[in-house]
Amino acid sequence: MLDLRAPNRLREKLAAGVCVTGTAIYSYSPNMVEAAGYSGIDFVRIDSEHAWRRDDSMDHMVRAAIIAGVVPIVRIDRDDPYLARKAFEIGAGGIVVPNVTTAEDARAIVLDARFPPLGRRGLGGLCLAGEWGRRDTAEWVDHSNRQLLVGVMIESIEAMPNIDAIMAVEGVDFALFGPGDFGMSLVGRPPAEIAAETRKALAATARAARSAGKHTMYGVGLSDISAQESLDLGVTMLEFSHDVVMIRSVLEAKVKTFGSAAIARP
Repeated sequence: MLDLRAPNRLREKLAAGVCVTGTAIYSYSPNMVEAAGYSGIDFVRIDSEHAWRRDDSMDHMVRAAIIAGVVPIVRIDRDDPYLARKAFEIGAGGIVVPNVTTAEDARAIVLDARFPPLGRRGLGGLCLAGEWGRRDTAEWVDHSNRQLLVGVMIESIEAMPNIDAIMAVEGVDFALFGPGDFGMSLVGRPPAEIAAETRKALAATARAARSAGKHTMYGVGLSDISAQESLDLGVTMLEFSHDVVMIRSVLEAKVKTFGSAAIARP
């Protein structure tokens, strides 16, 4: 079980120069979170940007991660200053916020995620992370400010002129590079150019993160080649596909092989 008072495992491994691995969970199934956690991965990224959940299902997902000993990172909507606090109060070990294009965007996210004097997060210990009021306030505030991870998503061509400034913002720990929306920001260009610009932007994000002593997360699907290429570019947080994609792709392969097989007759 994950000890919420212990140092953040992702921070420790990354500080030791070790790549961390994880997957994304879109199904909102606590059982899927637990199953993924028992595989030995380091984090699960629970999506709350493209999956609409503002009820107790997120609590159950985070608790499942804690039970399985895997760090839950919650992707929250941007421009809602209260969501970082809410994610951390239910036990998230990190957050990531979409479509950050300027250092000012990044600084606002850090302010919402950190307690004073580093930010403006409101204090309320009657929650899972605060052990329902039992946890010493000073210890909890210090631990939260030092150990909880804050991530920003780089997913637009608009962010690239500002990438060094974004990654240099104190309190930002990592960038999740989003190739899908990055490609959408280049709509109208030839596909080959979009692919080349996307790879160039990923490499630039990884360089900026490394220069600032930060980290880069990237979704590599289930391809070992993609994973190794990403590591070679400087990615330090590998995200292996999504739960719903993995289920569908495995079943599609089986259907392709056996779905129209002739039935043997005695």
